[in-house]
Amino acid sequence: MINPVPMAEIWRADLLESLHLGHAVICDDSGQIVQAWGDPEALIYPRSSCKMIQALPLVTSGAAAAYGLSSERLALACASHNGAEIHTSRVRAWLRDLELGDDDFRCGPQMPDDQEARYALIRGYDAPCQYHNNCSGKHCGFLTLSQHLRAGPEYVEIDHPVQRAVREAFEEVTGATSPGYGIDGCSAPNFQTTLVGLARAMAWFASAQDRNDTQSQAAQQLVAAMMAHPDLVAGEGRACTELMRAMEGRVAVKTGAEGVFVAIVPEKKLGVALKIIDGASRASEAAIATLLVTLGVLDPGHPAAIKRMSPLLLNRRDIEVGQIRAAKGLQRLG
Repeated sequence: MINPVPMAEIWRADLLESLHLGHAVICDDSGQIVQAWGDPEALIYPRSSCKMIQALPLVTSGAAAAYGLSSERLALACASHNGAEIHTSRVRAWLRDLELGDDDFRCGPQMPDDQEARYALIRGYDAPCQYHNNCSGKHCGFLTLSQHLRAGPEYVEIDHPVQRAVREAFEEVTGATSPGYGIDGCSAPNFQTTLVGLARAMAWFASAQDRNDTQSQAAQQLVAAMMAHPDLVAGEGRACTELMRAMEGRVAVKTGAEGVFVAIVPEKKLGVALKIIDGASRASEAAIATLLVTLGVLDPGHPAAIKRMSPLLLNRRDIEVGQIRAAKGLQRLG
């Protein structure tokens, strides 16, 4: 990752205390770069920011229609959820409809991020289940596709029909052959891409309404589901949920681990992708919110924008001691 540029600054009093560097790209509906910061060819793992791509075969295969998947379930297939009741009750219902159980997942158990759900487990001396995993919605999608294809149970294996379909979709929308893959936190393969490839994919989703092929129709369904159910895509207090609510169905955004964030902007037919090289989510959230304001789709005065772009740093006594600020270079286009 050569030539990163400042993306977020940490100020304490009048001193720049820390600096987060990274890369960002905006692509248009032709796949061309509108603007880039840093190195657009930086090779990254998109992590969970690409879940809408991983969900494409679920729809294009006919599995979503065959199983009557609602927009809520399509949103969950794209989600990195908090493990709150609103999420886990829907995941468990989906499993029941598949006549499957928690043991059929391959994502692993995870203590929920939702405070109420986490404390309920602790009070009950219970261990988390796999349906608490933030990726369990995506894995329900994988299981649905696997059943539809009449494939085996090890759906996260790289040569499984589900992952072969995911890789084909991934390479088609990024416009390049992936040079390799790693195993994500939920045990599914995560395919490498350049940052411009990821932004190109998001622009492809953003312009799907201009095309009438099966892939594009699937993309429209997934984006519409994310924007209709921001509470299912992440959860209360999360950047994805709060920013999508603030933009009132105009934009879909999705975070990924290690400082990745993407945005799909249908009204402008633009895709955005960014990566903070030290993996800090406080920086990726500040950067994506700033880019959305710069693009004119997020009100800079909205509380969700202020919370992400310029949050105050408070000490243990709740005294203001500093501030996180997006780098000035992100605040203008051209």
